[in-house]
Amino acid sequence: MQKLSIQITIIFLLLFNGVTSVAIAGNNKQRIKALYIPLADHYAALVAYERYRGKMQYADFQIEQMKNWDLLRAYYQSGEVDMAYVMSPLAMDMFNEKPHFRWIGLMHRDGNALAINDLLNKETQVSKYRKDRKPDAKVAAALKKVYQQSGRSTEIGMPHLLSTHTVVLYRYLKENGLSLSLTPNTDAEVLAITVAPPKAPAFIKSKSNRSIPAAFEQSLPWADIVETKGYGKVAWYSKDVMPWKHGHVECIAVATNKAIKNKKSAVKEVMSYLRKAGNDIEMARNAGGKKLEAIVKIIRKHIPAHTREAIIASLDPKLRVINYEHLKVDKVGLKQIMDLAVEGGILKKPVDIDAFANTNF
Repeated sequence: MQKLSIQITIIFLLLFNGVTSVAIAGNNKQRIKALYIPLADHYAALVAYERYRGKMQYADFQIEQMKNWDLLRAYYQSGEVDMAYVMSPLAMDMFNEKPHFRWIGLMHRDGNALAINDLLNKETQVSKYRKDRKPDAKVAAALKKVYQQSGRSTEIGMPHLLSTHTVVLYRYLKENGLSLSLTPNTDAEVLAITVAPPKAPAFIKSKSNRSIPAAFEQSLPWADIVETKGYGKVAWYSKDVMPWKHGHVECIAVATNKAIKNKKSAVKEVMSYLRKAGNDIEMARNAGGKKLEAIVKIIRKHIPAHTREAIIASLDPKLRVINYEHLKVDKVGLKQIMDLAVEGGILKKPVDIDAFANTNF
């Protein structure tokens, strides 16, 4: 009887020590809190959070959704958050303001599109199939005609003026002999204005209701939502305006200098699982079926405003208008965006990319 009691005691101690060890290991994880915006740009963060946060040995990975880019900027610049996923021109402007962080990787490549309302499409007549919609001169001609007839700039909604989207639009307009203004009451065919991504479909719809030509350039799936709900048409995708090996630089991942110094293993682990999550999305989009539906379920859990139809359209493997591959730092790719942003007056001054980037992740 005594022997049995001793055995039970030993088993209890072993179990207790095992539980304690797990608890200690869990407590030793370092919190990595990341800010994101509800866009296809940041789908890999959602997949990494749902599928892999429990497997992380060093990082207690947390994500927080922000309503708009200005809120994200203010919160991140406070220094209270470890990581953020940010459009590259905005991140560079933030770095110029306060260089307390470094660029450590990409969140995706390509991924934004120009959507036009029905008034502009009457002139443009986009192709029936999205794969055939290229950045030819048709949209530019329609914008020029509106300006000549009304003397008014066409408003095009951007997620933020300091966005890759603005850079892409600037390049398209420039190549077609049109001007882009970032401030009202200037002599330009197009006026870029800030419209929060979730409000972009309503923006384009309200303009149509008042018989005003309008468009927006936003990250996916908002352009696809416009088309799937019948508000307008996708005119072209950024990948065709800004061709680049593997896809142009868009949203990037940044981490504070403090996190890089004190939580390096945890930050590195998060970035590793973000890339793994990106691979999951790529595999699922190609496989379709249950694998794709599993990704859709994860996305809609965090971003219910993204419809199933729009998510699937955004991840169409035949179009490949956004991709989650080659997510390590791409200095030359960033320089392409930066140079155009400075040239177009979108970014006030360039950054030292070598100082901005940390390639150890």
